[in-house]
Amino acid sequence: MKILISVDIEGLAGVLQPEQTRAGNAEYERARLLMTHEANAAIAGAFDGGASAVLVNDSHGGYRNLLPDLLDARAQAVMGKPRYLGMMAGVDEAVDVVCLVGYHARSKACGILSHTINSFAFARIYFNDLELGEAGIYGALAGEFGVPVCMASGDDVFIEETRPLFSNAVFVQTKRATGQTSGISLSPAQSCSAIRAGTAAALAQRESAQLFVLQGPIMVRVQTQTPALADLFCQWPNLQRLTGDEIAFEASTVQAAVRMLNCLSAMSSMLR
Repeated sequence: MKILISVDIEGLAGVLQPEQTRAGNAEYERARLLMTHEANAAIAGAFDGGASAVLVNDSHGGYRNLLPDLLDARAQAVMGKPRYLGMMAGVDEAVDVVCLVGYHARSKACGILSHTINSFAFARIYFNDLELGEAGIYGALAGEFGVPVCMASGDDVFIEETRPLFSNAVFVQTKRATGQTSGISLSPAQSCSAIRAGTAAALAQRESAQLFVLQGPIMVRVQTQTPALADLFCQWPNLQRLTGDEIAFEASTVQAAVRMLNCLSAMSSMLR
């Protein structure tokens, strides 16, 4: 049984402030250590649950946050960008199930550090009128490869919005949001213990996990953070301008939609 673990940073226990997610400061260095510990907890839980191989996808920012020398030696790391499948890279490596660790609520939600893909560029993202955050978008990408999400961890707002998408998945709450940059968190040790147990439990009942599948073609609608970003994105000739800050495009598959969104995210850097 081969497992893919996708690890983000905003949903970790003890991470509540933006500087913890941005390279170049001591707070970030501490947060990436916490990220590595929670990844290791999920790896340990996967092997407890009968995994024979584990891939760990570094899914935050530049995709090079995990500390390779401290990562459980039984796992292999998927790191660096650009890559076509983004936060779900490795799902095409004949994996059986996916676990999401350290994930967060979608943009405009009341969750801790909530955003969707790029907080500078995107305010809201809809796939066929279903508003999705990163877990939903990448969970649908996994579903397109025939792989279900069986476990996810993050704050209470993330869990509430995501639970309906992944039937019978195990959810581990690492903290409770009291604002976008405040909350009540488990200790890192408690969080790691819960993630290890939750991952093992999820693999034990993996047969009941349901695929989250969106059939193409998919109409993707994006509310940008500013009209200037919509101006920029509509340089792509196949994008349609809906309103001052809304654009839309049709994608044949979830993978095509993800690749376009990641291209738009990269483009947005010219307006920073």
